[in-house]
Amino acid sequence: MPNAIFSSLPTTVFEEMSGLARANGAVNLGQGFPDDPGPEAVRAKAADAVLNGYNQYPPMAGLPELRQAVANHYGRTQELDLDWASEVTVTSGATEALAASFLALIEPGDEVIVFQPFYDAYPPLIRRAGGVPKLVRLEPPHWRFTREMLEAAFTPRTRLVVLNNPINPTGVVLPDEDLALLAEFCVTHDAVAVCDEVWEQVVFDGRRHRPLIAFPGMRERTVKIGSAGKMFGLTGWKVGFLCAAPALTHSLARAHQFLTFTTPPNLQAAVAWGLENAADWFRDMPAGLQRSRDRLADGLRREGFAVLPSQGTYFLNVDLPGSGIVEGDRDFCLRAVKEAGVAAIPVSAFYEAHPVTTIARLCFSKGDATLDEGVARLAKARDLSIRASRSTTPA
Repeated sequence: MPNAIFSSLPTTVFEEMSGLARANGAVNLGQGFPDDPGPEAVRAKAADAVLNGYNQYPPMAGLPELRQAVANHYGRTQELDLDWASEVTVTSGATEALAASFLALIEPGDEVIVFQPFYDAYPPLIRRAGGVPKLVRLEPPHWRFTREMLEAAFTPRTRLVVLNNPINPTGVVLPDEDLALLAEFCVTHDAVAVCDEVWEQVVFDGRRHRPLIAFPGMRERTVKIGSAGKMFGLTGWKVGFLCAAPALTHSLARAHQFLTFTTPPNLQAAVAWGLENAADWFRDMPAGLQRSRDRLADGLRREGFAVLPSQGTYFLNVDLPGSGIVEGDRDFCLRAVKEAGVAAIPVSAFYEAHPVTTIARLCFSKGDATLDEGVARLAKARDLSIRASRSTTPA
């Protein structure tokens, strides 16, 4: 019999909107992947490793040179002191790292706090592991949580907290006071934090990512997850990192070995080289994305859209009512892709309960021509939506 946890799930909104974009010849500002092919030197290392390197099973925990490079990178960029041999595991992407974390750390009936909006893989993976998601609803425009919200969410059954920071889809980089508050609750309630930090290199306007693992009391109770795909703009590579104290890492690695066991060695070798040698990429990549963010935001504002701040990730959001659009986010996004030829993502798709239905997410990791055409088509979609709402309003 099909498993009810997965067989009842709908197609992801990303696949739905990307499929509609292909069918309609639309500009795709929906799914989060860049137009840029990624750093050539890193890609060349991967190609060379296929032709001239080792292509058999690498060690289950990852190539030693990559694990060392991950520890070194986080030491340089986030002042973390990680032991590569006992605290770093390489996974087949961050989603596998999440699955390994949930399967390793959740016992049946454990409560897992999840902040909405969220990456859509969280709830089904938590339930597959036997956990019970406890949803905390964040709202625009600031998408912040409060002490009162955490007091209502934490209970004696709380085992894990899942934190995405920087946050997709909101584009928020959580301030230190929010992280300190969450750390306080994790310590008080003896909860483990699973931190999805895949966007850690993609922050703007002089900000610096602060990992929760660095806060007081969190070193032994945090699983830090990173992604080479996001770091290097190579989203198809699926190379992720699990970083945690030795006791946690032991459990995480046991789960990882029965999920994918290992990750392509040529990609691991290339990522290891990139982490140690691509300082210019880590300097220039966020600056280039910040320019793209500003280009898209400025174009949208000229066309009458209300744009919410984006502090990190590939995404910015538009407030539909503030833009004169009375349609809900899903209806507007369907109109945009089918009638105006531009794909966006309704933020309501990132909620499981009580969704915010007034925000559309756009991806700006695209070339200038794509962004400009996307703005023009979104303006058309806005005009179509406004005319449609006027035609249905009673005189």
